[in-house]
Amino acid sequence: MKIIVLMKQVANRDAVLRIASDEKWINEADVPMQTNESDGYALEEALRLKEATGDGEVVVCTLGPQSAKAVIKDALARGADRAIHVVVDNGNRLSPYQIATAIAGAIKDENADLVLTGLQSDDAGYGQTGVIVAELLAIPHATIVIEVDRSSLDGSIRIKRELESGWYQWFSYQLPALLTIQSGISQIRYASLKGIMAAKKKEVRDVTPKVADFASGQTIEKIYLPLKTKQTQILGGGDAKKGAAELVQKLRDDVRVL
Repeated sequence: MKIIVLMKQVANRDAVLRIASDEKWINEADVPMQTNESDGYALEEALRLKEATGDGEVVVCTLGPQSAKAVIKDALARGADRAIHVVVDNGNRLSPYQIATAIAGAIKDENADLVLTGLQSDDAGYGQTGVIVAELLAIPHATIVIEVDRSSLDGSIRIKRELESGWYQWFSYQLPALLTIQSGISQIRYASLKGIMAAKKKEVRDVTPKVADFASGQTIEKIYLPLKTKQTQILGGGDAKKGAAELVQKLRDDVRVL
């Protein structure tokens, strides 16, 4: 079984972020980066599927600048067999369709049995790339996957999806297919010293795509840090009944929760 895992480099969640001068994105200079959280779980699930079948190949695909090589090296150290780097310097300015088109073009000839990716990225959070990639590759897809049945992989795969209002769904998909993985699906392994040394010898293929123009359905008008404000208002002037009446009035007319 050949499994391709789509992974993204994002800013570290504990990093101090600064808005870029054009107010369209953050200033990524000197910002520590890390692997997108849900993509890490997608890689772990791919490695476990490979171990369950006893053979196969796990290929990591990352779109981003040269700094995204750190994501690739970490994935190879954790157990991925090889990687594809779609080299794009301005990935944050591309629409989900443009990103998905570049990725689909890079992995199409791999003819993978399964494509895994995180549910959404920690920065943009559109949750669209995996779904669009599946459409471009003409394969079925499942979103918000929280469990994968590894006991029976005979041309199909059985998965558990999270639905609304606490509901879940078990469903079987014919392979090839694409799954977007929810964070927390399993326990992520650490890279061993042996894995780190072995990663240096694994293949990393660079691909420079021709990104076509595409009128995105949404545009970023402005990025800004939320202002912290605090306001205290005393209701009723010390009269409990009057204060309660004023509170009900505000909840009904101002906040509109009643």
